[in-house]
Amino acid sequence: MRKLLNTLYVTTPESYLSRDGDNVVVSVENQEKFRIPIHNLEGVVCFGYMGASPHLMQLCSEHHVGLSFLTPSGRFQARVHGKIRGNVLLRRVQYRIADNEHDSLEIAKSCIIGKIVNCKSVLGRSVRDHEGVVNAKKIRDVDLLLIDALQRVDTCESLDSLRGIEGNCAKWYFDVFDELILKQKNDFFFYERNRRPPLDNMNSILSFLYTLLAHDVESALETVGLDPYVGFFHTDRPGRPGLALDVMEELRPFLADRLALNLVNLQQISGKDFLKKENGGVFITDEGRKTILSAWQKRKTDQITHPYLKEKIPVGLLPYVQALLLARFVRGDIDGYPPFFMN
Repeated sequence: MRKLLNTLYVTTPESYLSRDGDNVVVSVENQEKFRIPIHNLEGVVCFGYMGASPHLMQLCSEHHVGLSFLTPSGRFQARVHGKIRGNVLLRRVQYRIADNEHDSLEIAKSCIIGKIVNCKSVLGRSVRDHEGVVNAKKIRDVDLLLIDALQRVDTCESLDSLRGIEGNCAKWYFDVFDELILKQKNDFFFYERNRRPPLDNMNSILSFLYTLLAHDVESALETVGLDPYVGFFHTDRPGRPGLALDVMEELRPFLADRLALNLVNLQQISGKDFLKKENGGVFITDEGRKTILSAWQKRKTDQITHPYLKEKIPVGLLPYVQALLLARFVRGDIDGYPPFFMN
């Protein structure tokens, strides 16, 4: 099992990353602010435009440490890759599956079943814990729609049909997402999913967490030797990590949506942690990002029992476990890809 290491989040926009021996050094205005040995890291995520030295990029490549660059507001810009890792035979099988709609459909169905079941779990937990506060009937009506969608996923015969089902499920789920926001309703509300840029505080949190999750999933897929850019559900598009987005579908409700709701409902974050721009876009302040990143890192250390492996693992290893299970299926070691179902 992969050891759960740290991800270094560099949030000061003026930061520049360099290498000193086997250490990652963070400097601001030519003054060293922080350093950490590369062997303590599994990833580096930079929020800003100053960048990193080629020598530092080489260090990350040599130690298989993912290096991603985001804008100060958290929008993904680029990811530095080293030498391609993994068994070339595994990737060749992956490409053949991706070129065959019937084979792709079976994996895509598993991912979407995982997503729908986990969305149902998020909604169901809210009703169980807060039935006297939330609109339970409205949420249960959506739950019935999701149950019907699960049956249609099982019998659908094309990827386009599956994409239609998934799109409807996402709409129904987000139609009642505002019901799950119990505190700070003046600052946090949810009318629809919007992005690029997000237009309200809650969408801003979700977009930020989805970006963090995408980094972890992409790193996990590379670790097990799969190509994160060739997916089975998401169509190929230059620069889009299709397979990472596929695997993310089942993990979003558990890792991102629940954390976003907890941050707001437990009042760990507030309206002052957001800024609204002239174009209507809402961005998270430096302090807000630090709060979310701290909660994200803490969440990754929580222990769960994986429903397929029946083993206890840190939450942060979920992307790696699912990537490993997907690689085992592609190699033919198991009969199907088992999606993750949250408790």
